[in-house]
Amino acid sequence: MEEAAKKYQVIFHVDDFDEKRLMLAFNNIVNLMDDMRFEELEIELLVNGPAIQAFRKDNQAVADRVRQLAARGVNIMLCRNAMHLYEIPEEELVEERQIVPAGVSELVRRQAQGWAYIRP
Repeated sequence: MEEAAKKYQVIFHVDDFDEKRLMLAFNNIVNLMDDMRFEELEIELLVNGPAIQAFRKDNQAVADRVRQLAARGVNIMLCRNAMHLYEIPEEELVEERQIVPAGVSELVRRQAQGWAYIRP
């Protein structure tokens, strides 16, 4: 009897409005996908707090990276609470994303489901 392939689930968390840390997170995700390319892998990038400000569609560097990651199957999750706090309407945000009501709740749920948590 064959053993079922293990599915790895990872949530990356970014909450600082810091371009270097954000690029580090993007690079970590790409490195993980490249290294585990033969594994079943599900990845989310959860963005809350001040970091939400970097995910405006007019921020071309971030928008390009988000588009690349989404094309590779990464789910980009943006916090609605942070959107309200920083007064960013949904239509101003990158298109390749999902909105979650509260970033912290998403983190709690994913960790309770056994997802690995990475905060670059």
